[in-house]
Amino acid sequence: MATDVNTNGKLSRDALPDLTARIVANYQGCGSIDHLGNSPLPSYREIVEILGDLREILFPGYGRRQNLHMGNVAYHVGDLIDSLYDRLRQQLTRAYQHDCNAREPKADSESRAEVFTLQFLEKIPELRELVASDVKAAYEGDPAASSLDEIIFCYPGLSAITVYRLAHELYNLGVPLIPRMMTEYAHGKTGIDIHPGATIGRGFFIDHGTGVVVGQTTEIGEGVKIYQGVTLGALSFPRDETTGAIVRGRKRHPTIEDGVVIYANATILGGETVIGRQAVIGSSAWITRSVAPGTTVTIETPNLRYREGLDVRPDDAYPQRLNYQI
Repeated sequence: MATDVNTNGKLSRDALPDLTARIVANYQGCGSIDHLGNSPLPSYREIVEILGDLREILFPGYGRRQNLHMGNVAYHVGDLIDSLYDRLRQQLTRAYQHDCNAREPKADSESRAEVFTLQFLEKIPELRELVASDVKAAYEGDPAASSLDEIIFCYPGLSAITVYRLAHELYNLGVPLIPRMMTEYAHGKTGIDIHPGATIGRGFFIDHGTGVVVGQTTEIGEGVKIYQGVTLGALSFPRDETTGAIVRGRKRHPTIEDGVVIYANATILGGETVIGRQAVIGSSAWITRSVAPGTTVTIETPNLRYREGLDVRPDDAYPQRLNYQI
């Protein structure tokens, strides 16, 4: 069908029905990226709102509701928990139904979602203790932190770790899709990419944080501190000899033991790589083999070259660049 044009030879509004028809026809020819005629997927918007309510419970008084005290906080938390039970159960039902490709009866998905929703909510007191240890680690590990309030309000590392802790519990319960939706939301907000399958101990501190990557099978002990740009990644992807497909389910990412410090832009790769307890990994180091406990690893100091380009006089308030003629 020809595209409608106006008298000036430009596309006109009359072309929109034809465009719509072509887009819909494309859905039939390129169906791998649509979800039509199936049970509803989890709602990304609803998952983000659920995260907001969970944060209200983890950090009461820091969010939407102010002036909370022990006399009224039970009502506030009870209202949130009641709402979260219904909404999270619905999202888990959708995730299970989709994961089974609609083969599982909806009643079975609903029953499973109800059980795991309750198990997840039961974990909140334990999760609060973990998050409190992360807040404490940030305060003790950053001399720029003036208070715990500043860390809770302002530190992207804590935000990403908090979402990870919530998502990790759902991941351990076998909930499909939703844990990744949660951590990818945090990734987009903070620039910190933590897979919900990673195992991370108490007192984890990410300073600054932008560009940090923690892979799915990473294991991190207690009291670990990392800086911006650190990658805990895979060294290679094993493939099936027959099909060539990536072999999944193996440990591909490193193990970081207790008390390790990893400075900015360091890269540590491989499922067999173990960084021993209390080791220090220097900035920009590239590690693909294990490091013994207590070891400090640094790269050789590069040689710096300086080229004169400023004409600086003692009485200048600001240096002036030389006028080069080309």
